[in-house]
Amino acid sequence: MAGERVVITLGCTVCKDRNYYFARGKKKEKKLEIKKFCPKCGKRTPHKETK
Repeated sequence: MAGERVVITLGCTVCKDRNYYFARGKKKEKKLEIKKFCPKCGKRTPHKETK
């Protein structure tokens, strides 16, 4: 199948809580890191792709 998608999880780098899930293409170049809001920390923190 062309255009296969995989679900990835983003976890907070401060408290290690997994907060965000979304799909992206299977071909990945590097681990994704985005600043997102963490409800547990109560502020915007860097979130990294986890398993």
